[in-house]
Amino acid sequence: MTDLSDTTPEREQALNQALEALFYAFNALVAHPDAMLAEQNLSRVHHRILYFVGRNPGVSVNDLLGILGVTKQSLNAPMRRLAELGYVRADTDAADRRVRRLSLTPAGQALESVLSGDQRARFARVFARLGAADEAGWRRVMAGLAEDEGLT
Repeated sequence: MTDLSDTTPEREQALNQALEALFYAFNALVAHPDAMLAEQNLSRVHHRILYFVGRNPGVSVNDLLGILGVTKQSLNAPMRRLAELGYVRADTDAADRRVRRLSLTPAGQALESVLSGDQRARFARVFARLGAADEAGWRRVMAGLAEDEGLT
């Protein structure tokens, strides 16, 4: 376990290298999907909505707010745009008419598949090249970062 009291310049440099690696890796991961989204005047938030609605068909708007960690106000415009483009639909819940259930349309499923498919392919290539132990280590680091922030 790393000593948290280690404030040496060497440790700070190692942590800076980790931050830079995350920055460059994230940019590489989102570059192609971001370019495809920009062609439709969409952004990364639209991709996140498509991804999580696609993984959670029938999710309520309130549950999606919790998953994304955003306010209803910040979700409103991107959701409206995705609905206008025919990617997402909101149906009234059969048991509670106040609840709106979200799902992807076939066009939304196709777009999400292309956007996230590019990212899944990148992960698959890197994980295959580095091996199961490195993949498991990466997953532990990502889970630890989320846990440290209280997101899991």
